[in-house]
Order: sequence, then C-alpha cells, then structure tokens
Amino acid sequence: MSDMEIRDDRAAGRLEAVAGGEVVGRIEYFVLASPERTLVPVHTIVEPAHEGQGIAGSLARELYALASREDGAVAPLCPYVARWAERHPDEAPAAAPELLGTAKAWLAAHPGRF
Repeated sequence: MSDMEIRDDRAAGRLEAVAGGEVVGRIEYFVLASPERTLVPVHTIVEPAHEGQGIAGSLARELYALASREDGAVAPLCPYVARWAERHPDEAPAAAPELLGTAKAWLAAHPGRF
C-alpha cells in the first residue's frame, strides 16, 4: 500500500497504519523501562477490508526500526510479531528470555490493559 503512513501514538500505545485518512491497522504495545527499554507488542490488528496488503508486516518492521532508533529492544508477546521476527532475523533481533519473562509478568499484573 503505497499511500500508507505509519505513526506512533506512544501515549495510547499504538503504532498505526493510516491510509486515506483512516487507521487501517495497528499494533498495540506497551513500553518497559527495565531491565532495558523495551517495546512489547501485544496485538496486531488489520481492518478486514485491508487484509492481505502487507500492512501487518509493515507495522512489525516499523516497530523494530523504532526500537532500534531508541536504542531499545522488542519483546514480542503478539503471536504475529513473534512469527514475523522469526522470518526476519536480520531486522528483528531476538529478545532475551528475561525480557520476555518481564513483559509477560507486566501483562499478567495489568489484566485489563489489553
């Protein structure tokens, strides 16, 4: 999708794909400050009318690029992002097991957040 823009709504915890003025997909995430700065994607959602256009992959790629620009890591709890990362190890460094454990513990401690 060539006219798509990806924007980070950090306050809302969403990385959004916008096309034609509407949000057509998003990754919902939270940020861990320790043991290191980490973006933790929880859900990837693409509107049904826009599926199959590479939007989810573009969002995952941008999430990893964003973490890299911020000297942080990504600990994917979202199954889609985890699978994408496995297929793109050159763009998506694997998260340390302790980061994944910390992310899972945070999510369990905040059950209503996602």
